[in-house]
Amino acid sequence: MKALFGKSKTLRNQILIVYLFTMLVVLLFVGVMTYIIVLNLITDKAEKQMQQTAIEATGRIESLYQQINNISIQVSTNSSVQHLLLKNVMGEELSFTERQLLMGTINKLQTYSNGISSFELYTQNYKKLIPLDDVGLSSRLQIEWIEKAKQEEGGLVWIGRDPKQPDHFLAIRQVSLMEDSFATGGYLLIQITPNYFELMNAERPIPQGDYMLLLDNYNEPITTNYPGEIEDLTKSKDGIVPIQASDFMIVKQKSKVTGWQLVTLTPVEKLMEGVSVLRTAIVLSGILGFFLFTILSYILSTMITRPIFKLTKAMKQRSEGELTFNTEVSSTVEINELNTTYNQLVEEINHLIQVVYEKELVRSRTELKALQSQINPHFLFNTLNAIYWSLEESGEEELAELIVAMSDLFRYTIDNGNKDEWVTIKEELNHIDKYMLVMKFRLKQFNWMIEVPEEYEHIKIPKLLIQPLVENAIIHGISNKIGDGIVKIKIGKSNSFNGLNVEVADNGQGMDPEKVNRMNNLTNTESAFNTKGKGIGIANVNKRLKLYYENYDLNGIYFKSERNKGTSCSFKIPLIGGMDDAEDHINRGR
Repeated sequence: MKALFGKSKTLRNQILIVYLFTMLVVLLFVGVMTYIIVLNLITDKAEKQMQQTAIEATGRIESLYQQINNISIQVSTNSSVQHLLLKNVMGEELSFTERQLLMGTINKLQTYSNGISSFELYTQNYKKLIPLDDVGLSSRLQIEWIEKAKQEEGGLVWIGRDPKQPDHFLAIRQVSLMEDSFATGGYLLIQITPNYFELMNAERPIPQGDYMLLLDNYNEPITTNYPGEIEDLTKSKDGIVPIQASDFMIVKQKSKVTGWQLVTLTPVEKLMEGVSVLRTAIVLSGILGFFLFTILSYILSTMITRPIFKLTKAMKQRSEGELTFNTEVSSTVEINELNTTYNQLVEEINHLIQVVYEKELVRSRTELKALQSQINPHFLFNTLNAIYWSLEESGEEELAELIVAMSDLFRYTIDNGNKDEWVTIKEELNHIDKYMLVMKFRLKQFNWMIEVPEEYEHIKIPKLLIQPLVENAIIHGISNKIGDGIVKIKIGKSNSFNGLNVEVADNGQGMDPEKVNRMNNLTNTESAFNTKGKGIGIANVNKRLKLYYENYDLNGIYFKSERNKGTSCSFKIPLIGGMDDAEDHINRGR
């Protein structure tokens, strides 16, 4: 995960990831909400449809029940039935013929309903009148049902399964005598056919997988195709119930007429057949939408970031040289404004770079001229001083030789332009040799030695870079020495630097360690060796080393000395190839 975010730190990838994440959240939210809403709509619709079916079935049941009720009323109010029951109440015996005629009358009324299997008429003391047998009412059913019939005062009482014929149903009602102030005259027992209350028939079959139960007031099934126990169903509320590892939707409808309850069960899987198609459609739409949005997001993020990448690339070209203009034209107003501002900035920066470069070039050359101008008067002063002492101590031949050497020295030191700023090591050492010859006139008691491999003689260095150190060695090193002095100039390959090591040593009076350390510490300061006008030549050399070789990280002049043994000063220079390379080195700021 960390690696993924590490690779996504570019603006385009971040825009793409944010857009895709947002779209994914939106698609998931819309898909889930659509699925839930449609699922609820389908569930509600299915429940309402099941409820409507239950209402219609309940209506049919009520109609059948009312039909039995009406026929039983007709029987109980029939004049023949009323007359014979009244005679029985009055204590008169009923003949066999009267009972036969009464049974024929009741059978005629029974033909008006195909749901009634038979009628049984009993007297108030539970004796059977019809059919013609001697089974009493108390033997036919429990006494509690007779009591309920009395309580209903002529209303129909549903008993349920016939104890003698369990596939039939029984109902009972009290027969009230209309001519005896509706006193109890007897009881009418109705036997109902098994399939009378069948919920569905051939014209209206129960859908495959569905279950329907018709329960009476006592939660006893009247008709059902449900194979399991009904006890749990009677306690369940409308909604989803698990049955045998499957979910069913249960809907209950209670009749206000009979008090019976119709229970309908439909598999949820059956109700959700359309939901699977919807789910597939939502998933496919989400995948297609995500794919299209990925392409559009990539195109959009590229349109936004491509001009920025172009602008960034143009900015990075600064490390290779001059800032360049960005000519990329974007279709976005904000990016075009940024590009225009950048181009204006490039134009101003390039102008400032050119101005600063020219000023720096002039300053560097002016400073070099000023540093060299410090050497020339200083050299002439010392040279004239040498001539002064020579004129006192030498003859005309020596003076002529001195004048020739002086002529060469003056010609070497006079600056005729940039071409004379750089000389070969051989030319510089020839100049030092003539300088030594001139100084020999002043100081008789010293000699000099020059050591340089021929392979380095043609390397170019700034003019008058070594001579001031030689002059310093003569004046401060051996001029006050008793006895012969020696100045040694040695040039060779450096062991610690890819360049040359230049060393000027003398056997003069030397310096204390404290002074040596102080002078070495001063080599990195701007005011080195300029105290009280002394050491101008060394300060000049140190300054010129930093100016000419500023990018080579040179340490400047380094001193070593011991009291009464001598002093050496050395510096390092790179193996550059002459004036053109050095000038390029100085002017790398362009």
